[in-house]
Amino acid sequence: MAEEGSTGIKLETWLLVGFIAAMLLSTTVIIITSSDKTTVYSAYVTDEEQNVQYQQVSAMRDALGEDGMDYVIANTMSTPMLVNDWREPHRTMLIIAAPEKPFDNAEADAIHDFVTEKGGKVIIAANSTNAQTVADKFGVKYFDAPVVDPNRYYEVARLGEAEPADSRKLWTVAGVNKVWEDQFERRPYCSDKSLQDSDTYGNCALPVLFHRPTAIQVLPQEDSSRNVKILAHASGSAFIARESTDANDPDNPILGGNNTGLIIRLDYAGIDAIDQVKGVKEGNVKVTGSIVFVSDHSVLANHLWDIADAEVTGKQQCGTVYYGDRACWDSLLSSDNGSGTDWNGNEDYFVTLIRDMMEHENDDISTVITSKNDNFYIVFDESRHVTSVMSSPFTEAMGAIVMLTSDTLLKWLIVLNLMALLSIAIMVVPEKENWRHVFDLTRFRERPNKVDPNMYLQRVREAMMSKVRQFNDLTRDEMARKTPGEIQSMVKDPRLIELLYSQQRSYSNEELRQLLQQIRRWGK
Repeated sequence: MAEEGSTGIKLETWLLVGFIAAMLLSTTVIIITSSDKTTVYSAYVTDEEQNVQYQQVSAMRDALGEDGMDYVIANTMSTPMLVNDWREPHRTMLIIAAPEKPFDNAEADAIHDFVTEKGGKVIIAANSTNAQTVADKFGVKYFDAPVVDPNRYYEVARLGEAEPADSRKLWTVAGVNKVWEDQFERRPYCSDKSLQDSDTYGNCALPVLFHRPTAIQVLPQEDSSRNVKILAHASGSAFIARESTDANDPDNPILGGNNTGLIIRLDYAGIDAIDQVKGVKEGNVKVTGSIVFVSDHSVLANHLWDIADAEVTGKQQCGTVYYGDRACWDSLLSSDNGSGTDWNGNEDYFVTLIRDMMEHENDDISTVITSKNDNFYIVFDESRHVTSVMSSPFTEAMGAIVMLTSDTLLKWLIVLNLMALLSIAIMVVPEKENWRHVFDLTRFRERPNKVDPNMYLQRVREAMMSKVRQFNDLTRDEMARKTPGEIQSMVKDPRLIELLYSQQRSYSNEELRQLLQQIRRWGK
């Protein structure tokens, strides 16, 4: 008993030591490998040593976070982690940029409920059908090929030399919450001053540049709760380049302006939520769930977010000589104060769009909440990116855990319990010999080695001799001294005698099974 108690204490000590050592080792490795490296938040950069100016999601986070708009910025490795039980979902925005793997139906349903039932905000930027499962829930269609617009594409030039024209690099003019019925009507340009006032930025527009967008289309749907706004679309001469960039190719469909959407916004007003109202108390408020589909992830990356990076990569303004007689975005914009209609990066447009989608102008919510951006949350969903073979099991495990619960304490308890079970499995299971232990729970499935088929006949003979010895109450030594004649006189059955002493006879497996049954009946 004393020995067993000592063994228990030793096991617990080893488990504790192993757990602490694993934690220290993993922390040390992370610190060593990540030291002197810049943190990046981009799905499009595989080498963190590259120049940070090309890592546009990092620039976007900075513009929205503490260095810019002061929103609370977070990451999530699992979509359900956000949409299942995020704090104040009506004050939370989920940004999904460039989904590299499709959504499943459970994730799409969770996002739909997040927007339409909890009042959440979502921006999905993709140029492929990987976002189609989510789009189906909202009655939107993504095409699987880029849009070519011979009338609305921008020029790129480096070191004074123009790059070949690419009519897949589109420009458009869009408002954040207003649609102009006449697509050729000139819109007021959103100056820096206009962007600071919610009463003015809702009635002005900004240029937005795309790298190689696809098209998105609103499908007919009997849903009176949704308010659809096609904020931006290609020109009427644009087409889907499925086979080539030739407009005369019959396999390249021409959808028309509104059907070749580039930015589509859907709002769901009148959703019940609980938030702080006037006075220090909580009450029921009405909020609006919003989702914006963007036809290209490059609006948030690929050197299009920040004007400084855009200039390094040669994006040209309308006033340059590279456009010639071709229309540019200044043909759809008007400036009253003489400030011009320059494109200053996509940052101005999307920062304003995010601000308009949030509940800053909701009169039902206390101004103590709405007047401060740090009461609102922006979460970048990293679960849509393809992970490595090493990190994929961890990511999938975390996704499974958050499907069970979103409570922080319970999630950590589950993770720690899994680690403890793994430690026990490694340390407790001994390497034992191949014996069969009836009460050894660590090897409860153990079985002896399979019998060599060539040994079947010998084992049947041994079984018969063992039964003869036991039936006649003989010891092993006494049995060994018996002559063959004496053993035959004890057996008496000619067939069993032949089994014991015939060296020429061979038996099939079926014959051996019959002999085993005969041996069982012998002596009864």
